[in-house]
Amino acid sequence: MPDKITGELRGSRNLKRLEGISQTRQQEEIARGLELGLEAADSIHDRTISLFSRGHQPAFAGINTFMKAPYCEDIRKVGEYEAAYVGIPFDTGTTYRPGARFGPQAVRQISALYDGYSVDGAVDIQEELDLCDAGDIFVIPGNIEKTFDQVSKAVSYIYTAGVFPILMGGDHSLGYPNVRGIAPHIDGNVGIIHIDRHIDMQEMDMDERMHTTPWFWTSNGHGHEGRDVSTSHHSHSHMHDVGLSNCPPKNLVQMGIGGWYGSRPGSAIARERGSSVMTMTDIEELGIKKAAEMALDLAWKNAKAVYLSFDIDSIDPGFAPGTGSPEPGGLMPREALELVRLIAREGLCGMEVVEVAPPYDVNQNTSQLACRIVLDVLGTLTTEGKLGHRARCLHQD
Repeated sequence: MPDKITGELRGSRNLKRLEGISQTRQQEEIARGLELGLEAADSIHDRTISLFSRGHQPAFAGINTFMKAPYCEDIRKVGEYEAAYVGIPFDTGTTYRPGARFGPQAVRQISALYDGYSVDGAVDIQEELDLCDAGDIFVIPGNIEKTFDQVSKAVSYIYTAGVFPILMGGDHSLGYPNVRGIAPHIDGNVGIIHIDRHIDMQEMDMDERMHTTPWFWTSNGHGHEGRDVSTSHHSHSHMHDVGLSNCPPKNLVQMGIGGWYGSRPGSAIARERGSSVMTMTDIEELGIKKAAEMALDLAWKNAKAVYLSFDIDSIDPGFAPGTGSPEPGGLMPREALELVRLIAREGLCGMEVVEVAPPYDVNQNTSQLACRIVLDVLGTLTTEGKLGHRARCLHQD
């Protein structure tokens, strides 16, 4: 132990910073609740409480959106917000246990627990970020390719409206159409940091693109030896594209890979294309901070933007059992949260959380962790000035 404690405690600095943030949104919500939900019964002493719930409280009441944020039903108005939660309830690409189609709704439900105020991060998302819930993309059950087209068009619409996309799956096949909705609008290379227990880079799985294949297709078409890049397209003529020109494999970093399932075919492609694979053993030996530093260096090298793909099965299933392909030995929750915060500090063009399968969950633990991944990323982007409007919320002395 150190001989003495110097300086202020970290918590007190964070609380002091939070004191400088306005409470305008909170006051507006109270006023709105009273207007739309009527005044409470006479026996209620706290007159900020309404008769019908129209705000954050009680957490178990009301109609759920993500974080009880405004529902952007008219998607043409999504550009009025800075970030949008977008559900993609598709799990036809699952190769083991289905159920991830229920992930977006489950995360919405547990998100009601949170109010956006974080002492750890010294951030108040309700005040500092214009967040909405854009609802769910209309996916086509049983048809991967048509769903991919729907997803890419929808994500493109969100991104080109100037809104940060929070994409909640659904299975990991969505990684490809999600990035395909963003990358064409970025003038330069896009790096991808992919946190998972499985490498998800094989060409096909059971003769189709599946949740095991997104990064093959994202990085396809780039120069690599020993393979005709047009082969896949010719042998599967229903697939109308073969890759993204500005997502080179050298900027793809996969973290947490390991276990006993699903990495053999993808490992060969990763070696062939020269992408970076950081196993769970590597992360243990390096430590979270060093692993994040290395991943950022690789993903950002000569790139204009970085995209975060987080598969919830990267977290040990003892903490996150609600997923389609659980694999013991993954990240602990605290490690996962630290990792995404470190990655988000440099800025992101978008993010996805996938493979939350509520039918296998216990006490909503997996959905809650997925929600926390999103919140910790949003909080970090806001405190680092990459997203939101912190300056507008500070009290003027």
